[in-house]
Amino acid sequence: MMEKKDEFISGQRFAGIKPFPEKVWLSSPTMHGDEQRWVDEAILSNWVTTLGENVDAVERMTAKKVGRQYAVALSAGTAALHMAVRLAGERLYGPKPANVGVLKGKKVFCSDCTFDATVNPVAYEGGEAVFIDMEMDSWNMSPKALEKAFQIYPDVKLIVMAHLYGTPGKVEEIRAIADRYGALIVEDAAESLGASVLIHPSSAFYGASDCADGKKKWVQTGCFGDYSIFSFNGNKIVTGSSGGMLMTDDEEDAHKVRKWSTQAREAAAWYQHEELGYNYRMSNIVAGIVRGQLPYLEKHIEAKKKIYFRYKEGLSDLPVSMNPVPENVNPNYWLSCLLIDEDRMCAQVRSEKHALFHTESGKSCPTEIHTAITSFNAESRYIWKPMHMQPIYRNNVFVTVDGVVRGRSNAYIEKEIAVAHGKDVFNRGLCLPSDNKMSAREQDMIIDIIHRCFR
Repeated sequence: MMEKKDEFISGQRFAGIKPFPEKVWLSSPTMHGDEQRWVDEAILSNWVTTLGENVDAVERMTAKKVGRQYAVALSAGTAALHMAVRLAGERLYGPKPANVGVLKGKKVFCSDCTFDATVNPVAYEGGEAVFIDMEMDSWNMSPKALEKAFQIYPDVKLIVMAHLYGTPGKVEEIRAIADRYGALIVEDAAESLGASVLIHPSSAFYGASDCADGKKKWVQTGCFGDYSIFSFNGNKIVTGSSGGMLMTDDEEDAHKVRKWSTQAREAAAWYQHEELGYNYRMSNIVAGIVRGQLPYLEKHIEAKKKIYFRYKEGLSDLPVSMNPVPENVNPNYWLSCLLIDEDRMCAQVRSEKHALFHTESGKSCPTEIHTAITSFNAESRYIWKPMHMQPIYRNNVFVTVDGVVRGRSNAYIEKEIAVAHGKDVFNRGLCLPSDNKMSAREQDMIIDIIHRCFR
């Protein structure tokens, strides 16, 4: 049975450890002072609406930093995803009446292991998400499972893929598959600002003007989708307290999103609307915070990287591994996560809202470690529960490397059932405190708590 939080504090296993006097966060905002300057300037100029110099500046800064032609600042990463999905839908299937989503009746291949904001815009536009399992090399969309999905549904023309916890997925393989089937890609880079992939000169992402030297080069996430997005939510590596950014290389698409996100107003002396619009534009206040944050992106990444490798070294004697970092990838190390070896998992049962575990010597589980860390006034988080396991999407098709999972068992024939990697990682994984203001001493205490869970 699960121990109560106070039993961790008073129990013999954790003797000598006291709760942190101030909470150690999973990933909280880190301010530097420049943010105040740009927010004050917006207030003093009385320009606090959804337009202004800060908005213009963060669009220019983000486009230049990432390497895209255009950036459109929006109210949230979710808003950016919605606009990206709508752009893709109109490009593929044409415009629809205001009460009809542009993806009505269409299937869309989506990352399975992600936050639901990645896939909800497909539903906003009337589409049906088909979830693609992760692969263990990166914890991102499996190219092999995606290939299998196209074999089953060759007419699908849109892929929505996410980069989990700041580590890029196998973008070149996914792009090659998409091109073979004539599909577009919406890239959810909400968690991976500043992360990059080493690209070969033959890659479609390399850029014709750069091919002369024949050398590989690093390309940042946000460059791999036909439409890509970032989030500036309060827990992201660069924050505006809220906000998001849509990235594109098409000027007309950038203009469309700027129009749609300000209620799709036409060029008339009165309010005239010929398309469905939204109140999605970023405010000049939020943009001021982002403007002050962006110059510190590399500093934030370096701090996150140190946290990741401190965990990796400090937990190396335990039956756990860290979230993977594939070759030819530079993550931004937004969150550090552990994965418990399958044979060292203690018994654990989860309902829709609660979880129980049974303490076993030499073993542990995410529920026990999460409860222990929380007991000592620190914040951890379970791995994203896969979309195919969510009640809202439980009836959607889910595809692994072996094909559609649903209906694969047989009461009359005994056979092995395909492994769902996302479900497995959700069951055995945990996001650890990864705040870049966490001291080495505080992190060492977290590491000590995790060790004691295995006693």
